[in-house]
Amino acid sequence: MAKIFSVVSRAGLARVLDPVAAALLRAGVTPNAVTVIGTVGVLVGAFGFATRGHLFIALVIITVSCFTDLIDGSMARQRGITNKFGALLDSAMDRIADGAIFGSVAYYYATQHEPRLVAAALLCLLTGQVVSYVKARAEGLGFTCNVGIIERPERLVGIGIGGVLWTVGVPYGLEIVMWLLGALSIVTIGQRIGTVYQQAHAAERAHVQPGPAR
Repeated sequence: MAKIFSVVSRAGLARVLDPVAAALLRAGVTPNAVTVIGTVGVLVGAFGFATRGHLFIALVIITVSCFTDLIDGSMARQRGITNKFGALLDSAMDRIADGAIFGSVAYYYATQHEPRLVAAALLCLLTGQVVSYVKARAEGLGFTCNVGIIERPERLVGIGIGGVLWTVGVPYGLEIVMWLLGALSIVTIGQRIGTVYQQAHAAERAHVQPGPAR
């Protein structure tokens, strides 16, 4: 369901953001530049505002900045090119942005002496990075790893919902969301490792066939 929601929301946003992408291309802006600008925006929101407890302002800045993840992809599609460096840059900037978001939340709650919230944010930070790493490493080894109950879009939507709950004063809203995101990310890690194990095991069985009986 989460992936279906992600696909539907991306399709709806594409109708709005595709003209923006086209305008940027006409202005001579490259997809890679948009990728970097979006990450800088996330860093400003995270370190400039979330670390000081201004979570609503941080949420607005980070949400707007994350739209660049759709805009740069639309720009690349409209240009009709596949750029391996662009894909690498995009993945690297995503990891930096994710680390900044959850790291800044952990830092803020550390200053407020809220160890449970610090632990929840650090769990999200750790598991989110591992979720992405397992997929990248598996695909680098030649396996298919497009599985998992929660991926980056769902994590970002989730922390956004948590930020809204915190803003409107819902007790434990952000904490519950972060623990849930961490738990679902652990499940996703298990799903991906299990999928790769099955593929590797099947490849070994196919490679080592028993000899004929004598």
